[in-house]
Amino acid sequence: MLHPLRENQLLATRRQLFGKTALGLGTAALASLMQDALADPPASPSSGVHHTPRARTVIYLFMSGGPSQLDLWDYKPKLQSLFNEQLPDEVRDGQRITGMTANQKNGLPICPSKYRFQKYDNQQSGVWVSELLPHTASVVNELCVVNSTFTEAINHDPAITYIQTGSQIPGRPSLGAWLSYGLGSLNRDLPHYIVMHAKTSFAEQSLFNRLWGPGFLPSQHQGILMRSQGDPVLYLSNPKGVQRQDRRAQLDALAALNQAQYERFGDPEILSRIEQHEMAFRMQASVPELVDLSRESEDTFRLYGEDARTPGTFAACCLNARRLAERGVRNIQIFHRGWDAHNRLPAEHESQCRDIDQACAGLIKDLKRRGMLDETLVIWGGEFGRTVYCQGKLTQSDYGRDHHPRCFTTWMAGGGIQAGITYGRTDDYGYNITDASGVPLSPQPDKSKWTPGTMHIHDLNATILHLLGIDHRRLTFRYQGRDFRLTDVHGHVMHDLLA
Repeated sequence: MLHPLRENQLLATRRQLFGKTALGLGTAALASLMQDALADPPASPSSGVHHTPRARTVIYLFMSGGPSQLDLWDYKPKLQSLFNEQLPDEVRDGQRITGMTANQKNGLPICPSKYRFQKYDNQQSGVWVSELLPHTASVVNELCVVNSTFTEAINHDPAITYIQTGSQIPGRPSLGAWLSYGLGSLNRDLPHYIVMHAKTSFAEQSLFNRLWGPGFLPSQHQGILMRSQGDPVLYLSNPKGVQRQDRRAQLDALAALNQAQYERFGDPEILSRIEQHEMAFRMQASVPELVDLSRESEDTFRLYGEDARTPGTFAACCLNARRLAERGVRNIQIFHRGWDAHNRLPAEHESQCRDIDQACAGLIKDLKRRGMLDETLVIWGGEFGRTVYCQGKLTQSDYGRDHHPRCFTTWMAGGGIQAGITYGRTDDYGYNITDASGVPLSPQPDKSKWTPGTMHIHDLNATILHLLGIDHRRLTFRYQGRDFRLTDVHGHVMHDLLA
């Protein structure tokens, strides 16, 4: 049987043969280069940290659609006396709103939350939590709750693209891809970046793979989507009749052909392809063990809830996230859709909170008892928040809310973040961020310079990178004649939030 590289040479056209001959590469040199390429993945040009990291792993719990901060975290008791009154013009101050409520016949009627809140105190300060999140309230002393997150994007796709990639325009690398590029892997048998989609009753919105894609970075830095049905990763299993040794022989042959193409054209993406094939082969052994939860204790399932036994639930995703973090995966992201509550917000948010509440608390407790929380940064939040005014029909028990990018809530835990604090203030309407004295920062804080008490999404991403040892200003990639970075030309590390 002919060696596949030799077979390829014999089948080449006359023009291809002359083109290859012009390279003047010997067989021995080619074999040596192939061995080097297959031994270990090449380091990224910016691999390594800029300072001592506080965390080594990020678990990002992304609530796609925009959870209502006014019904979950940002307690506004004064609104109860303003039910159905119009939002004052001076509060809105001419700020942009969506077309869905701009021409409502009933204007912009104020909608207080129907849910009770409780303040959980510790030695530093206190955190208000809604009755919808009783389990999360049990770990509130581990959380840093930021009520003053803000963004410029007001519609879903640009807003999610913005917070995930640093740009509202599609095509940029995702946060996880930047981390993979900048830090490399802690486990050569698993991808640097793994994404999971949790089951939900309200999966209205689509999520596109560019949200965890590599953009213009080499393709081995893209996120790998882990599924809850069939193969955990697409094409993980060999086809019927193909043994592991057969797959190894096929990959060796394919690597030889790809290496020859690389030597001819010099396209680094060809080396990325070789690396991806090798990673896929190693994952055939590592992933089945990863998703096998049979060895998890009953105590662990009690932490996350019974839903953790069902593949694809948010609870099962959180349990798998802990297992991935244990095995050295740098960036783990769980998307939970269905938070876009334009109508019937109470019914939808109650269902959504039942999905995520115990699992979020269980993840924090599980990481802490295993001694992992200090080196694992857990983040919870969406692409924006919800408005104080109602969209559609308003009653005291049923209402909807529109998109609100002006101020919304994100929480973080572990990984070098202060615990048990609330950061940032909003006005009595939950509409604008205010300074420490309660004066609104209007029309909006300037993202080009940091304003105390605020957190732009560029600041959030800069802080995430900082906690993993990366200076966001120095992690760059040259593309089309300019140096790009996750935070564009903005972003400030939130030193006020660091432990």
